[in-house]
Amino acid sequence: MAALRVAVLVLCLRCAAAAVPLVIWHGMGDSCCNPQSMGYIKKIVENKIPGIYVLSLKIGNNLIQDMENSFFMNVNDQVREVCSQLAKDPHLKGGYNAMGFSQGGQFLRAVAQRCPSPPMLNLISVGGQHQGSVYGFPRCPGESSHICDWIRKTLNLGAYTQAVQEHLAQAEYWHDPLKEEDYRKNSIFLADINQERGINETYKKNLMALKKFVMVKFLNDTMVDPPISEWFGFYKSGQAKETIPLKETSLYTEDRLGLQEMDKAGKLVFLGVKGDHLHFSEEWFYTTILPFLQ
Repeated sequence: MAALRVAVLVLCLRCAAAAVPLVIWHGMGDSCCNPQSMGYIKKIVENKIPGIYVLSLKIGNNLIQDMENSFFMNVNDQVREVCSQLAKDPHLKGGYNAMGFSQGGQFLRAVAQRCPSPPMLNLISVGGQHQGSVYGFPRCPGESSHICDWIRKTLNLGAYTQAVQEHLAQAEYWHDPLKEEDYRKNSIFLADINQERGINETYKKNLMALKKFVMVKFLNDTMVDPPISEWFGFYKSGQAKETIPLKETSLYTEDRLGLQEMDKAGKLVFLGVKGDHLHFSEEWFYTTILPFLQ
């Protein structure tokens, strides 16, 4: 009986050791540890994958700062801060999976492209806007609506001015299809990670090192405009009505990020879920997302 207990204990320890750590980055107006959002996700992952280490990223000294920084901290500074956190975390030295919600999706892609150590193994983007958004800024989450009203006015007045770009996170992935040249020239974050001003071979190499890049699109999304940005599609240049999928974009046809090669290798996964932005059931999460973490 004692030998059996030892064997079971060893097996359990091996299971725990085999669990790949998970890093989570929340979306706009949220925080690392909200019990109704990221705290809930962390809890259900830990319940389903015994022994897993889950790091829900916090940018700032407390939850209020974390929420505020999701609006007002330069995204490039946020990415540098996260890269520093990951590099110092001993749990992650062997590699980790990453899951970003809304803007956290494209922010974690920047981490994958800029900071290959420790290595990101799989990236799951849940409603991330990889070709930019929130063009028109149609709606904002919950208690942050008053902030969003101010942001909307600021973006409409001058999204691509230096002052707005450096101090408003949403401006840094604002992609106006009617001002493509302004976007390419002045976007200090999205235009850079999407290789709009030239090819950074390191970005391409690092992104292609992912085992899987999973993109979740919300099929009834009223917040992201256009929703196809969640699958790396966007508006046809010069207008804001007709959209094109990833495979018809120059980013794909010219393979500036390696997405075409990743696609051919079966590394890109496109998932659709019924519901508005970030609205999904626990059952859907268990059956569709959890397998990528196990």
